[in-house]
Amino acid sequence: MQQVLFIILLLLFIAYAALIMYYRLAWKQLAYYTPATSQNFTTKISIVIPARNEAANIGACLDALMQQSYPKNLFEVLVVDDFSTDNTPAVVSGYSMQNVKLVMLKDFVSDKINSYKKKAIEMAIQQSTGDLIVTTDADCIAPQNWLQTIAAFYEEKQPAFIAMPVSLLPSHLGEGLGMRSFIEIFQSLDFLTLQGITGAALYKKSLSMCNGANMAYTKKAFTAVNGFSGIDDIASGDDMQLMHKIYKNNPDSIFFLKSREVIVQTAPVKTIAQFFNQRIRWASKAGKYDDKRITAVLLLVYLFNLSLLVLPVIGFFKNVESNIIFYPFTLQFSLFEFWLFLVLGKTVIELFFLFPVAGFFNKKILLWWFPLLQPFHILYTVIAGWLGKFGSYTWKDRSVK
Repeated sequence: MQQVLFIILLLLFIAYAALIMYYRLAWKQLAYYTPATSQNFTTKISIVIPARNEAANIGACLDALMQQSYPKNLFEVLVVDDFSTDNTPAVVSGYSMQNVKLVMLKDFVSDKINSYKKKAIEMAIQQSTGDLIVTTDADCIAPQNWLQTIAAFYEEKQPAFIAMPVSLLPSHLGEGLGMRSFIEIFQSLDFLTLQGITGAALYKKSLSMCNGANMAYTKKAFTAVNGFSGIDDIASGDDMQLMHKIYKNNPDSIFFLKSREVIVQTAPVKTIAQFFNQRIRWASKAGKYDDKRITAVLLLVYLFNLSLLVLPVIGFFKNVESNIIFYPFTLQFSLFEFWLFLVLGKTVIELFFLFPVAGFFNKKILLWWFPLLQPFHILYTVIAGWLGKFGSYTWKDRSVK
């Protein structure tokens, strides 16, 4: 029985390691996009920003959009106020003379619904005039050549859907590893992992992943799948679930735009409680994906991390030893030694994957923290995965089960 346990855990590790190596190879193969030096743009772009109680952030977001290098006559900004209780609408109204339109969700929704964000995006798209819809969040900052690079990529590739990179605003590394810096550094590393997997998986067409803070799709593709119909009862999922609907109609027209010119930066959460609440919200979508490849990958990741959490507990109560035969040698080790091997192996393999990804985001300095934060990563994966399935979370002051 003990031998079977060790073999199962070893197979889990091998499968996990193979998956991470597969993603690293795919990320390296995914080419950087460089647009033509001169181009006459024709694409009308509609930027959609749902906003709820974002008075402190929406101004900086809109300021960045007003500085875009893309021709002003070829883009519009639609900010949808989602029943804000602060002065978000007043801040947005201050930009009314600069291609910015304020849409009040309360003008379209009176009854309580389960997904206000999807409805906000839907209402904005109905009023948009662009052929290409670009979505971001109210607490995001877009670089100056964001729209120009997106338009160049779109006019060259003619994709139905474009996923793009997201990065957290720089952590306070100079303050030492206080609690706030700790959670911000951890978030940055976690984001690097997710972004690397997103780009790699889309390049290999093995998964349909994206982040709603930075993505684009054609209005034609959105209309063809009837928008959020069929998934509008799910509180979250305005990004990946929509993407998968479009993917089923256009499997060869889904791309990841690998360019530093389109990296959108978003603010990190400030506390561990907020971090877990955010990740539980993300994890809550796991059982609702039509793309079962995502479910298989998430299950493998969850089971492997769960085993790393359970093994030391078993070892504390029971002294388990086993042998592994590498002919003509036989290795004998304890459960704790085997657990240590798995954790070290996981850390090395993930660092190997993260190194080129961190280079793309100019965040290699954060990799020094990665081994120290590995125990927290294992713990958070297990807890967030469990609560995402069986717990509840709060989003924008709304409780969701």
